[in-house]
Amino acid sequence: MRIGIVCPYAWDVPGGVQVHIRDLAETLIERGHEVSVLTPVDDPGELPAYAVDGGRPRAIPYNGSIVRLTLGVKATARVRRWIRDGNFDVLHVHEPLAPSLGGLACWAARGPIVATVHSSVERSRVLATGYYLAQTVLEKVSAIIAVSENARRTIVDHVGADAVLIPNGVRVNRFAEAAPLRDWGVPTVLFLGRLDERRKGLTVLLEAFPLLRERVPGVQLILVGPGDPDEVLADVEPDLRQHIICLGRVDDVEKARALASADIYVAPHTGGESFGIVLLEAMAAGTPVVASDLDAFERVLDDGRCGVTFPVGDHEALARAVGDLLADPERRSSLSDMGRARVRRYDWASVSEDVLHVYESVITGQQKVEEDLRGQIVGRLARRGRGVAP
Repeated sequence: MRIGIVCPYAWDVPGGVQVHIRDLAETLIERGHEVSVLTPVDDPGELPAYAVDGGRPRAIPYNGSIVRLTLGVKATARVRRWIRDGNFDVLHVHEPLAPSLGGLACWAARGPIVATVHSSVERSRVLATGYYLAQTVLEKVSAIIAVSENARRTIVDHVGADAVLIPNGVRVNRFAEAAPLRDWGVPTVLFLGRLDERRKGLTVLLEAFPLLRERVPGVQLILVGPGDPDEVLADVEPDLRQHIICLGRVDDVEKARALASADIYVAPHTGGESFGIVLLEAMAAGTPVVASDLDAFERVLDDGRCGVTFPVGDHEALARAVGDLLADPERRSSLSDMGRARVRRYDWASVSEDVLHVYESVITGQQKVEEDLRGQIVGRLARRGRGVAP
């Protein structure tokens, strides 16, 4: 099968959607399919062999974050050329309603189109003001996938469409087999995400850290992700800051090893999450999870059975939850075992199978439509040949 996938966000900027698309593409290629990914990118040299430069992105506020998207006349020309040259059996567009390459691809394509919705928002000014524009995009789409119930509800509430639920996937073995980055020698709590993005909740964790140090004096905090640590930690007391280690942006191998080396992974996010892929990655690495009680996180953690949750933004509750878990090695071991078992259902080996079923259904549907049209044309021509009014 020839599959074209459109990534809306800059490939060389860390993000859950980019990871999802990369892992899906590589899994499909391993299964013998031909895959091409069109994506914005700042440095085309960063692209893997299966990806195509969709143009340089621009920073645009979207869904409570700053994302890097590509638009404009040049982008439109690139999309049309990529679709023409690819001759795809199916086109898979991610975040089709984001102001990026996805919408352009939907307008340009003529064959079967599958869309995946990742975002979850209660109110969207973009969708509210661009309702009819969104409709023109979705009219071209044959099937919609939502990665979570929250994402599905967003598309239902805002544009009246529906979607089949297929969750994010994770390369389980990549994390399960990762060797710890190092033996820190003290209790270690890890945060992973963009340091300067407010909805990732690092400020909540930093407020909790002094309280946590009172309960567990030797604990240290590991920060993994892009951003300026000096700016983020400017207000942290010097005696606390010496117990905070910033690893910066890391590659996938180092990320897996960092997760495997921590006693607890903390996800203090404050909103804007439709799923929680990094929770799955931590669970795959065998690292117990403490997360804010966002609906999306609760679902991933099986309503608290596979992790510990605390009220969103409550730094005191976060400190208590982490402190209690650090003091209970048996509980940590139990959560590790339950997390490893649960994450297996999200392995890309099975998730990709569900995605392929959607591809096959829309391709079959398109073939049926084309057969019906050919039948109608042949019938009209036959009637005309007999002198019968069409």
